[in-house]
Amino acid sequence: MMKIAVLPGDGIGPEIVAQAIKVLNALDLDLQLQEAPIGGAGYEAAGDPLPADTLALAKSADAVLLGAVGDWKYDSLPRDMRPERGLLRIRKELNLFANLRPALLYPELASASTLKPEVVSGLDLMIVRELTGDIYFGQPRGISTLENGEREGINTMRYNESEIRRIGHVAFQIAMKRSKKVCSVDKANVLETTELWRQVMIEVAKEYPEVELSHMYVDNAAMQLVRAPKQFDVMVTGNIFGDILSDEASMLTGSIGMLPSASLDANNKGMYEPSHGSAPDIAGKDVANPLATILSAAMMLRYTFNDEANALRIENAVKKALAQGYRTADIWTEGSNKVGCNAMGDAVVAAL
Repeated sequence: MMKIAVLPGDGIGPEIVAQAIKVLNALDLDLQLQEAPIGGAGYEAAGDPLPADTLALAKSADAVLLGAVGDWKYDSLPRDMRPERGLLRIRKELNLFANLRPALLYPELASASTLKPEVVSGLDLMIVRELTGDIYFGQPRGISTLENGEREGINTMRYNESEIRRIGHVAFQIAMKRSKKVCSVDKANVLETTELWRQVMIEVAKEYPEVELSHMYVDNAAMQLVRAPKQFDVMVTGNIFGDILSDEASMLTGSIGMLPSASLDANNKGMYEPSHGSAPDIAGKDVANPLATILSAAMMLRYTFNDEANALRIENAVKKALAQGYRTADIWTEGSNKVGCNAMGDAVVAAL
């Protein structure tokens, strides 16, 4: 039995998660699904963006399927009560240190990308982002007032050797199953934290002699992603750089609504979620793109449950739905069939 904690979250989260569940149910798997609130929904239900019951459920489950968190109406809450803090905390509590974000361009969507088709056609890269360290978690942090009355904000970028080494192994192991190329992204010329990052990556690479390791400063990597993205196969980087670069890479595929993600612990227990946000401006309007969430469910079957066959079934069904011309608003182009969130889910189920 596959025990899955379902955390729909806020905004479009419930809509897109419902489509992923619809697809999973169509596979006739032995599933045990249990739902719980997180983010703004968690705050509304229990006064906490990560309620204790939600965390307990996530810890007891084999995997977590998450929608999205956040809404503008919670921006006035104390920082620790905002929806995004629940997301950061569950990643930390479950020790989900390895974030996998594939950016794959489906041939039918080449014209939906803002870049020229010849630049992005055939794109297939994987960004491996360290998820539980770096400046998002480093101490000291906070906003204080100096003696002269001026306010000062402090965040601390820090990584220890073991954190870098374990994410390095994840990246190299993935590269061994792909094109055997890893590009490590850092800013070693000005940041000592990433100088250590580069040193450790070079050490890890010695254990994978078949894999070609290259290094690139993050500013150049951002430029190269839009200049010549197909030069990359696996990119590995820290938390903040990975956050930015993976969102940039998502737009190469035509829409961030197409980008799934997996966040894994050392034993491949994972939390699976689309890379996009909660989009409260379109929530409840049946226009959201559920494909990133559906593809995240496919990643869940592949990485946590080792069910490659059904993972491929979902991915091929998405390809078929796109080939048949179904498009949500974010990827719609002239001549294709614009459908809503629910209808896109139905199209994938029909393609199964």
